[in-house]
Amino acid sequence: MLKKLLLLVSIAIPMAIMAQKPVVDFDVKTYDFGKINEADGKVSYTFNFTNTGKSPLVINRVQASCGCTTPDWTKAPIEPGKKGMVTAIYNPEGRPGIFTKTITVYSNATEETITLIIKGEVIPRTVSDANPFPVKAGDLSIKQKVVQMNNVNKGVTAIKVLEIKNTGKKDIRPTVGNLPGYLSASVAPEVLKPNEEGKITFTFNSKSCPQWGPLNASAFLVLNGQKSYTEEYMIRVVGNVVEDFSKMTIDQKRKAPIAEVETNAINLGEIKTGSKKAAKFVLKNRGLSSLDVRRIINQNQEMNVRPLKTSIANGQSGAIVAEVNTSRLPTGDYKKTFSVQTNDPDKSFMVYVVQWKVIK
Repeated sequence: MLKKLLLLVSIAIPMAIMAQKPVVDFDVKTYDFGKINEADGKVSYTFNFTNTGKSPLVINRVQASCGCTTPDWTKAPIEPGKKGMVTAIYNPEGRPGIFTKTITVYSNATEETITLIIKGEVIPRTVSDANPFPVKAGDLSIKQKVVQMNNVNKGVTAIKVLEIKNTGKKDIRPTVGNLPGYLSASVAPEVLKPNEEGKITFTFNSKSCPQWGPLNASAFLVLNGQKSYTEEYMIRVVGNVVEDFSKMTIDQKRKAPIAEVETNAINLGEIKTGSKKAAKFVLKNRGLSSLDVRRIINQNQEMNVRPLKTSIANGQSGAIVAEVNTSRLPTGDYKKTFSVQTNDPDKSFMVYVVQWKVIK
């Protein structure tokens, strides 16, 4: 009898403690800026929340996924029933293209960490908008922080040039560090005198790149041998490794794999908050050679996507499984997509859709 009583007490105490904790209830957890102009400067969005718990809420810290995003938040304790805020300030300078950034909130609430998301697309400024070297990295100024390789056929070497300028008062010897094996960079001239312009030539060897599809590599500018792995000195090299099917012979096309899908859209229906549910997309190979799943491109944090087979023999079937986790999702309707890259000449990229509704 005593053991049972102790067991009940050991269960009841933690439950009572949890019931007294603060609860963070955000109005929204994702905000899409849409299209924003690089020339317009920083943008911000404020995520509002309510403490729906029974004790004061204290936000310990808020951390952004990169230096381009600066968070601000309510520092004072938030009493039960009162509101607070987390503001995300995004700097688009030198970052043209689509972006998705996360802001993690740490607090004493029942849900100790909560992830907020901002996203959008930066429309690059034209040269006439400002000086041609708007991005600063110490005393070195550069045209942009992103080097676009665009689509690169597997086996081909792509080259892009980034223009730079010494805007300081002393000579600068710039180099590029932290490059992956398939990327190299050379700087000319090797030493830039004050007010002198130069260029960094990036060479991408797709043959030695182990990755198919979109790639995003981070490199860092090193000035006079001084390394600083911070956002200020970081350059992103982005591209998309694809297969050139145009050179296939008639016989090769006849023997090529053929991907057949039963459906590319699945509605999972209602899912209770805190639960998981999986969608299974059947993929059949009707061709004469193996169908290879080259890569899955999934940018959804609430959805884990994996292939059951990465190579499907002719006449056989495989599947792509997308598991949804609603533990961090507010109630409401959701519609998410992901892409699958294969070696089927006619379906090298396939888009899949998963829908569901989160309920309490």
